[in-house]
Amino acid sequence: MSQPNHLESAEFESATAELFDFIRIPSVSADSKHAPDVARTAEFLCLKLESLGFEARVDATEGHPVVFAQKIVSIEKPTVLIYGHYDVQPPDPLELWTSPAFEPTVRNGRIYARGATDDKGQVYAHVRGVQHALEAGELPVNVKFLIEGEEEIGSPNLEKYIYAHTQDLACDIIAISDGSRFAPDIP
Repeated sequence: MSQPNHLESAEFESATAELFDFIRIPSVSADSKHAPDVARTAEFLCLKLESLGFEARVDATEGHPVVFAQKIVSIEKPTVLIYGHYDVQPPDPLELWTSPAFEPTVRNGRIYARGATDDKGQVYAHVRGVQHALEAGELPVNVKFLIEGEEEIGSPNLEKYIYAHTQDLACDIIAISDGSRFAPDIP
């Protein structure tokens, strides 16, 4: 994995280590034996966002929790809501993995692990991007995060959550932190 030019070596190593810690949590929403792992992943995100100065919380649902966080810098500025999910698919069949599913491995400049791209890697990229913006100065917009733990099982409780939290989720634009990339050189 190559280091982006704008990151100092220590910062890159720290960000990579934190991402790997996030990916290592087996937050498999479809398997009830992983419910504690799913909850632990929500807490991981909540603590990270709190460390960046966000008002953050883990909200219970009838299933797995939702992480909601916001940093309102000015009511005069627009608000961006970033949606993503922290749950992952089961790693089965295990024999098809070249390396353990929940142990991030770098090969040919890419991270391989369950959730590295769907969707923990993308969520972490947004969180880390906001962190860099904060380190550079004040955010140019208000930022909210809605990160659910049930996307991989069809988001059965998301609609109810949204209707129950419409005021919290009010925003001017939504960025979806989930989806395909068209090419390796296109962000």
